[in-house]
Amino acid sequence: MRVAAIDCGTNSIRLLIADVTSGAGGPGDAAVTLTDVHREMRVVRLGQGVDATGMLAPEALERTFAAVTDYAALIRANAVERIRFVATSATRDAGNRDVFVEGITARLGVAPEVVSGAREAALSFAGATSVLPALDDELVLVVDLGGGSTEFVVGNAGGVRAGLSTDMGCVRFTERFLRSDPPTAAEIAAAEAAVEAILAEVQATMALGSVTKVVGVAGTVTTITARALGLASYQAEVIHAAVVPLADIDQAASELLGMARADRAALGIMHPGRVDVIGAGALIWRTVLRRLAALTGGRLDAATSSEHDILDGIALGAAGDPS
Repeated sequence: MRVAAIDCGTNSIRLLIADVTSGAGGPGDAAVTLTDVHREMRVVRLGQGVDATGMLAPEALERTFAAVTDYAALIRANAVERIRFVATSATRDAGNRDVFVEGITARLGVAPEVVSGAREAALSFAGATSVLPALDDELVLVVDLGGGSTEFVVGNAGGVRAGLSTDMGCVRFTERFLRSDPPTAAEIAAAEAAVEAILAEVQATMALGSVTKVVGVAGTVTTITARALGLASYQAEVIHAAVVPLADIDQAASELLGMARADRAALGIMHPGRVDVIGAGALIWRTVLRRLAALTGGRLDAATSSEHDILDGIALGAAGDPS
């Protein structure tokens, strides 16, 4: 079956057209595989100003609608059988999301699902773990660091054990805290304190100290991984499934956080749409990993980066997977 999945977040909108092959047990079988036909990402910054105004800005809606018009043409050209469109944090928070829903439906012919934080977390876990070695009883933490929210999901071979979506993301925290270029020490301290407060809530919800592996997904994490690996250009095939020592990630994140935007823009690994927000994302990822290292007594000393995330989970769902 050929499916199209669209993930519309706070910073970017992404399209995956894929062929889905089911295992013997049907679409929900563990042997389900996705074969990419077309995958792309565009930075539309749908969440521009949502944290402050509670509304989707007209210019942000127009950027998003233009991307969806192009995606609809690609979907038609590739003879897609099923389409699933999922919208997350920025749309959940917006008082005028009906305008968004009507605009997407008119252009795509399918109504977008504005999913809850819990469902977003489950989709992220399904996508991230779909390409990992078979899980057993070990507890895996998936962290999906987005523009407006960050999802924390703990699970194992039996599925999701606990999940939480938090109002913490690279766009939201840039707008709230890191307004200077580069950010000041006071701005960084305020942002770190906010991350620590959110992590205390996460820790109260799930057994972070018991996890044996952490998998980070989405563009912030993969860009930091590219920096930690010393890549001169963004190479998804190298970044995907890379297991990187926490010390290397910490250094790369600190470097990106401390850079001026012009210096970030000159990096070959940097997508132009991430230049102004990657600092906040780096601060969040660095703080999360420092907390995990402390909670596990140093037992957790590396993080896995995955190019497969909620978008892949959406595609599996379009094929009939119950995630």
